[in-house]
Amino acid sequence: MSQLAGVIGSIFTTSSIASWYQYLVKPGFNPPNWLFGPVWVSLYTLMGVASWLVWKRNKRMGVELKVFLIHLLFNSLWLILFFGLQRPGWAFLEILLLWLMILYLTIKFYSLVKWAGWLMVPYFLWVSFASFLNYYIWQLNR
Repeated sequence: MSQLAGVIGSIFTTSSIASWYQYLVKPGFNPPNWLFGPVWVSLYTLMGVASWLVWKRNKRMGVELKVFLIHLLFNSLWLILFFGLQRPGWAFLEILLLWLMILYLTIKFYSLVKWAGWLMVPYFLWVSFASFLNYYIWQLNR
């Protein structure tokens, strides 16, 4: 399910990278484009395993897994707003909500299955970084 969020988002991302995104002014800490794909595939895998560990423990769709599914929608929505609609400002506001959901999920997963919580930490850190990057791109391209 996690990888599906990435696939949906990539539909909006792929065409914009070679056109709109390459012409944006980016801060010096912007990673090279080739890094994003492997990082996101790894993160989607980690969050998928984390959600599976939580499901395996409870064998039911608890609140935390419902939030997890909603958060996947927000994950894809960010890609649509940023790359598809080319609205870094809207994407920044949306990523703040996504960040809060990831924080909640990381804490909740940790309280249920410690490994699940730890598996969410790289995702939380990457989205924290991506939030700053999104903000700076928005500000540099107003």
